Amino acid sequence: MFISVAQAAETAAENAEAVGFFQNPESWVAITWLIVVVLLAKPVYKGITKGLDDRRDRIKERLAEAERLRDEAQEMLATYQKKQRDAMKEAEGIVAQAKAEAERLAKQAAADLDELVKRREQQAIDRINQAEAEATREVRNKAVEIAVSATGKLIADTLSADKTNELIDAAIKDLPSRLH
Repeated sequence: MFISVAQAAETAAENAEAVGFFQNPESWVAITWLIVVVLLAKPVYKGITKGLDDRRDRIKERLAEAERLRDEAQEMLATYQKKQRDAMKEAEGIVAQAKAEAERLAKQAAADLDELVKRREQQAIDRINQAEAEATREVRNKAVEIAVSATGKLIADTLSADKTNELIDAAIKDLPSRLH
């Protein structure tokens, strides 16, 4: 009663050859599987296609956004580069103006210094002239004092009292004419 595995396989192989395609259960399973695949293929295909299309659209949107951002970045870069160039030109203008102002101030300072030196020199010359004039006056006054003193002494020693009184009276009479 025991049938060996080899015998069972032989019997199944003989039966398989004798049984038609549609009588074989494996054929029906294969047909059913094929029908299920065909029936499900269209919705699955649509779902896969829709998913891929959605993904493609998202990628396109991202690429468009990236391109827009790149364009904005390039515009901003160009704007900032222009601003930088303008700022550099302005800075160069300020530096040139500052140099010109510094040169002008240096020339003005040199001119002011020359003027100050000339003024101080003139003041020194004026002081020297003033001191010289005062020294000359002092020398004259001293000479007049010495001469008056010497004359007074000489007159006192050589002239008599009468003659002295006559000279004093004559000098007093001449005094109004000498003062005018």
